[in-house]
Amino acid sequence: MSSPSPEHVIESQRQDWNRVAGGWEKWDRFFDEQMACLNHRLIADARLRRGLHVLDLGSGTGYPALLAAQTVSSSGRVIGIDLAEQMLDAARRKAAALTLSNITFRTGDVTALPFEAASFDAVTTRFCLMFLPEIPKAVAEIARVLKPNTWVAAAVWSAPDRNPYLKIPMDVIKQFIDLPAPDPTAPGIFRLAKPGDLAHMLQQAAFVNISDEEFLGDVRFQAADEYFSSLMDIAAPIQNLWGKLNSTQQTEAKQRIIHAAGQYGNGSDIALPIAVRMVAARKPR
Repeated sequence: MSSPSPEHVIESQRQDWNRVAGGWEKWDRFFDEQMACLNHRLIADARLRRGLHVLDLGSGTGYPALLAAQTVSSSGRVIGIDLAEQMLDAARRKAAALTLSNITFRTGDVTALPFEAASFDAVTTRFCLMFLPEIPKAVAEIARVLKPNTWVAAAVWSAPDRNPYLKIPMDVIKQFIDLPAPDPTAPGIFRLAKPGDLAHMLQQAAFVNISDEEFLGDVRFQAADEYFSSLMDIAAPIQNLWGKLNSTQQTEAKQRIIHAAGQYGNGSDIALPIAVRMVAARKPR
């Protein structure tokens, strides 16, 4: 069987993320708080400050783009790009609620950015690049639109075994249906999980001062069933696998996921570990 074309992959992902846009907005405050450390790390790694013109790739419902807009203040500008218009609608509502007038959101393909060369002072991207069918092409686009001596900062998921938050539902689903081993070169949650994967692509695009660090944290829920509910609302890739189970299997799988998550009890919370690769690089002068 031939691999799907990049255009097919992009269109499928557009549909997937539009489908879960309502779930992301429902859990918006929760995940904004849980992922705040990652957002601030990206802002720091991109060396953002007042007055800069920033591009955020895969903005979804607005982060870290909204934090970037607050950081560069009214003398700076931020543009957020995402495939899913419905996700961006939520981001626009958040920007309006925050009275941010220096940020705009537009749909677009990260591998074909509609901007002039050397038109941005920084690029940020959170949990976007690993889903792209042509990552080196996207990296080349980032290099093209960045001004010399400016920074890109990216967050991508680290290895499955380091991410019980994501691995638990996948392991449980595999107990019910046979899933082929993931193609390490195909778009997916863990496509850039290995140390050096993204860093090497940035090096090939002539970036310098490249850093690649695993950032450890956790996502905390009041109860394991709250964790399960959030998965079913926001995790498009897991939703796609979940749809392969019949109703009886889904009932049993839900109980197994809740039980597995419960093993991570931490006082009154469920603290599910996450590991994220934080990669940053500078476009040379």
